[in-house]
Amino acid sequence: MIASKLGPEVLPPAFFPVSLNLVGRKCVVIGAADDREAIEKETALREVGAAVVWIKDYVNLRDEDVSDAYFVIATPQNEPLAARLRGLADRHKFLLCAIDQPKYGFVAMAAVVKSGRARIAISTGGVAPRVGGRLRAALQGALDETFARFLECCANQRRRARADFSESAQRRAVMTKAADGFEVEVRLTYPKWFGEELRRLGPSVLDEP
Repeated sequence: MIASKLGPEVLPPAFFPVSLNLVGRKCVVIGAADDREAIEKETALREVGAAVVWIKDYVNLRDEDVSDAYFVIATPQNEPLAARLRGLADRHKFLLCAIDQPKYGFVAMAAVVKSGRARIAISTGGVAPRVGGRLRAALQGALDETFARFLECCANQRRRARADFSESAQRRAVMTKAADGFEVEVRLTYPKWFGEELRRLGPSVLDEP
């Protein structure tokens, strides 16, 4: 049996994590009206104050629909569309995320966990979105309403500390004490094939097979 050779990797070693202030900026979502991914992205962009344009009929997309955008998210699994958008992004300098087509986009969407004021972004660098989704689901289940209320209580502690103490060292001490007793436990379970892969590769796990 001849082992197959992996093709060249199109992704960088890792993505640089950032948070974008999109208030008032034109963001374009390209995807059908019943596309769950497009619906989620359009909702998420509106939640952060972006000026969202949703193009549902991408077949008739015009260059000028995206040329003045700040951020474009395309959900259709359509390679000619993704290639065209990449060319436009390079020309007009907008950010582009082509969902599940990392060859063309240069922004990887993170899975986001929300609880009260907290936002936790999870990214696998575009290589394992389902793994990122399961991490998000597990964290979302743990960071429930009780956690959101805990954060609000921490905010109250912070406000009181700022009112009661003029020195930052004293305020830090109050907030450090407020976090005492908060602990996090993490447990991961891996699929059977991964264990077999580890045994096959041995110490050369990070090398190409």
